[in-house]
Amino acid sequence: MRELDQRTEDKKAEIDSLAAAYIESVKNMLPEERVEHLRKIQSAYSKCKEYSDDKVQLAMQTYEMVDKHIRRLDADLARFEADLKDKLEGSDFETPGSRSLKRTKSERQKKFSWSRQENI
Repeated sequence: MRELDQRTEDKKAEIDSLAAAYIESVKNMLPEERVEHLRKIQSAYSKCKEYSDDKVQLAMQTYEMVDKHIRRLDADLARFEADLKDKLEGSDFETPGSRSLKRTKSERQKKFSWSRQENI
């Protein structure tokens, strides 16, 4: 991308110098020389446009590639979240014959107070 940008900038500088030279000496040129000089300027503009089109094409390809990866990551994340949700809902945090893994604040406080009484 930088190389394309540099080539474009170089070509623009060339166009500027060709245009300045044309303006400076247009009064002293023969009609054939004027036409030839204008053709050089037009050719330089065409090449500059080609470089710019290449830059746009490269930017679009890069955008599409990044967008594709983002969509894939979003799909992976959604699948991971769904799997995690299924696992959490499936486990219910309680199994028959075992205590709940989720405890309320009051249950934790009761246990703490019982354990303190046992230590006294």
